[in-house]
Amino acid sequence: MALHSHAVDENTRPAPDKELTTIADYVLQPSIHSELAYTTARYCLMDAIGCGILALQYPACKKLLGPIIPGTQVPVGTRVPGTDFILDPILGAFNIGTMIRWLDFNDTWLAAEWGHPSDNLGAILAVTDYLSRLRISQNKTALTIKDVLTAMIKAHEIQGVLALENGFNRLGYDHVLLVKIASTAVATQLLGGTREQIINALSQAWLDGAVLRTYRHAPNTGSRKSWAAGDATSRATRLAWMTLQGEMGYPSALTAKKWGFYDTVMQGGHLKFARPFGSYVMENVLFKIAYPAEFHAQTAVECAVILHPQIKNKIDQIEKIVLSTQESAVRIISKSGELHNPADRDHCLQYMVAVGLLHGDLKADHYENEFAEDPRIDALRAKMQVEEDKQYTKDYLNPEKRSIANAIQIYFKDGSHTDKIVVEYPIGHRRRRDAGVPLLFKKFEENMGTHYSKDKVKELLALFQDHTTLENMPVNELMDQLAK
Repeated sequence: MALHSHAVDENTRPAPDKELTTIADYVLQPSIHSELAYTTARYCLMDAIGCGILALQYPACKKLLGPIIPGTQVPVGTRVPGTDFILDPILGAFNIGTMIRWLDFNDTWLAAEWGHPSDNLGAILAVTDYLSRLRISQNKTALTIKDVLTAMIKAHEIQGVLALENGFNRLGYDHVLLVKIASTAVATQLLGGTREQIINALSQAWLDGAVLRTYRHAPNTGSRKSWAAGDATSRATRLAWMTLQGEMGYPSALTAKKWGFYDTVMQGGHLKFARPFGSYVMENVLFKIAYPAEFHAQTAVECAVILHPQIKNKIDQIEKIVLSTQESAVRIISKSGELHNPADRDHCLQYMVAVGLLHGDLKADHYENEFAEDPRIDALRAKMQVEEDKQYTKDYLNPEKRSIANAIQIYFKDGSHTDKIVVEYPIGHRRRRDAGVPLLFKKFEENMGTHYSKDKVKELLALFQDHTTLENMPVNELMDQLAK
């Protein structure tokens, strides 16, 4: 009887998937030739640190930080800003990444997939600080902040370019997948990995599959969305570390028939690289400057704040509120019903707009339970009608615009109405960068002022305004300055 070929798997080990080699070759580039990218990376580093320090004001974040076993000491490790913790780089990545992401206030990238590229600083700062301290103990030269900025540009680019046309959210998966991929690539390179080792580590990261978005959406929205990126950077650092210990890779992790990432997670689809890797993402990244709000709502809150003076004395006269937005906002953050926790509220378009209309501002404290008890918030939410504007969706996806437009118009019981207030680009958009940068420094100053003395904040502010001094500073010196 003849043996059928389909009963035997071909076990010839293939060459690495091209997608793995493309990322590895990009990461191994020695430098990035874009002054704008380095300037923006400096702003991004400053902003992310400020967001992490502000998060220390929230017990729900602080309880997750520190060693797993209290009192554990690491002889050579990484500092966690604003604390006295010195941890191994794997746990350090979780701590730093969680702090930066906790309040949903760090940078953003919007495309087919969404995300926050400075999440990768969890891995980057943990690894570079650890390596700097290790090198000093060996009488070698420490890594500098210029090395951090270079790694940031590369991590932003990997995560952001993969996000341009690969919408994992439509399959139900979370964007932290791309944080893990980008962090794995740069962490392996920083640790001294060869091209083959970077490819091996990346294959391990893809083999992990994808994380469900369940914790970001009704009816399950919860605090995991605030530590998921820290978890991804920690996992990336662990995979890089294991690879450097000689752990093997899996060359067709993406393309293997039946068992690979494409056939399982992507249901037969494949990754699209919309453009070559360079410095595009860092140059065009979005900053959350005005409000700690999910980015699709930034311009909606700005509209609400503009309307606040007109309607603050007429709240009880409002008949309806029409919100016009992009399709992504409708899909992610438009929700009705009870909001159960701060994470639920900062992903509710209607809640954020209601607070903006009532108070003319939106701050992190406005998501807390005590503030949310104000009955006027839910009363306004009940009067809101959310509709997609097709042009806003089109402009959102247009690579020449990348707008995040929202509009609000309020109708009163007497038949009158406000003008329709439209904001296309948030203050943190590249098109409003000149206006945004001074406010970004102010945001940093305010965030750092929640933890450090005025003199310390002034010193750190001056440091981030002096790019030459900052770039030449050893990583461990900056992290020591940020210690508790």
